[in-house]
Amino acid sequence: MPVRRRAIFKACRKCKALVEHDVQKCPVCSSTSFSDDWEGMVIILKDVDDSKSAVIMDIKKPGRYAIKVR
Repeated sequence: MPVRRRAIFKACRKCKALVEHDVQKCPVCSSTSFSDDWEGMVIILKDVDDSKSAVIMDIKKPGRYAIKVR
């Protein structure tokens, strides 16, 4: 039986921001709903308006974001 490892981050269900497990409120959208079941990561460093990934994913602030959240 495979061993499931705990992800380093949890994802906000509303904006898909990735945060550490001890965070209680999303720093991007202020949501309190998180999921440990997420896939893929996009990191937006700066210039959100110049990033095609940020535009496609509707990201407004630099940071780490999950591609898919369940």
